[in-house]
Amino acid sequence: MAEDRDVINSIEEIAKELKDAAAFIGSRVINRDEVIEQAFCALLTAEHLLLQSRTGVGKSLLAEQIFNMFDGARLFRVQSSKEQQPDTYFGGLDLEQLKAGRIVHNTEGSLVEAQFGFIDEIFDANDFTLRALLGLLNERRLIRGVQNEPSSLHSVIAATNYLRVSEVTEALLDRFLYKAMILPDKDPFIQYKISQRYLVHGGKPAAAPKKIPFKRLKHMNDIITGHADDFSIGITAEMLYFTNVVIRHYEFLRNRSLHEKGKNVAGSDFYISPRTQAKSLDLLRALALLKGRSNVVHDDVSKLYFIFTTVGLPEEMTMFKKAYTTVLNSLTASRGFDQVTILLDFTELLEDIKADPSKMNTPLSQFSGTAVRRSFFEWVKEKFGSEQPADANKKTLEQFLTDFIPVCDEVRELKSSVEKTFAQTMIVVERELNKVRS
Repeated sequence: MAEDRDVINSIEEIAKELKDAAAFIGSRVINRDEVIEQAFCALLTAEHLLLQSRTGVGKSLLAEQIFNMFDGARLFRVQSSKEQQPDTYFGGLDLEQLKAGRIVHNTEGSLVEAQFGFIDEIFDANDFTLRALLGLLNERRLIRGVQNEPSSLHSVIAATNYLRVSEVTEALLDRFLYKAMILPDKDPFIQYKISQRYLVHGGKPAAAPKKIPFKRLKHMNDIITGHADDFSIGITAEMLYFTNVVIRHYEFLRNRSLHEKGKNVAGSDFYISPRTQAKSLDLLRALALLKGRSNVVHDDVSKLYFIFTTVGLPEEMTMFKKAYTTVLNSLTASRGFDQVTILLDFTELLEDIKADPSKMNTPLSQFSGTAVRRSFFEWVKEKFGSEQPADANKKTLEQFLTDFIPVCDEVRELKSSVEKTFAQTMIVVERELNKVRS
């Protein structure tokens, strides 16, 4: 609701506020601009970030300085250890309830009621405790025994010096959509700048010159997820298709690399889940928002390595950028993107006809009112004239696909899918029209 948040006049105003905050963090935590941008994307999309590095690289300073830029949110901070039990994170057990055989946590002051969490050395925690954390991180609910209550948790930043591999830790890693490896920088000038900052602040987070209200961050998340009533960030059908092709090509490159290294054994292939792929759309909108735009552009797709790779690992990042560049160059050449748009518009036309088969009994020109399908109907007019007799509609649609010559492999594959969709649509349409005739 507008009355529950500070008034924001434009997407550009939001972007400037975030840019200023990121710049201030960057002045305190030297040479970490990419991880800072990744962290802001995690906060904007209400996801979690895992930071890995050797000791003394400044993970804690980075996390605390990021959280220190927001006002009106409580931070839960803990350093994990093997002796800890779930009540360290969820609050102490209610003794009266325990006497009755029920496990109920008193969540006041715990991670459950915090908006932000910083978990240091997260893999030092035992598997029992980590398993208990999984539901809270994923569903934002505390579910233990008879207790089932919602959590205020927005985002967690966790830090670790090492990765511990087990069934539980693999599930835990899946909860951290964003991951970064922070490598020590031995450049003398960078070290000099770090020393300068240390002399001023002693390795502690600095007070922010201007804090962003947490309710505004929640509003930004609503914009990104399409739940805001004042702003929206658009993604075209062409951009969605391009994004999915880039992701699939990256998946192929990763698995080919594993195969070449002899690491691609059964069950160990690199796999991007549909859930992660869907969440990449939120990241695209977050990247557009950070740039002050109300629409996603091709360059935003190039930054999807924020969730599909471990930022800081050059091999993974380079591979994603290669996938992006390869697909972009292929579709840019010879009007590939234009062809993708035409074919996707054609599938929308088929969906309209499938939903109402009676439309096949009227001239196709009735569908040409929207600009999005103009390219198809320009072809119809050029090929057959301005009006089509009703009984020739199917032939017209078939002829369009016959005459459509893809300019690259990506478009060729899309055309194949569209041809299958057309065949399936015509089966449904003819069955429904036959029912009407009989």
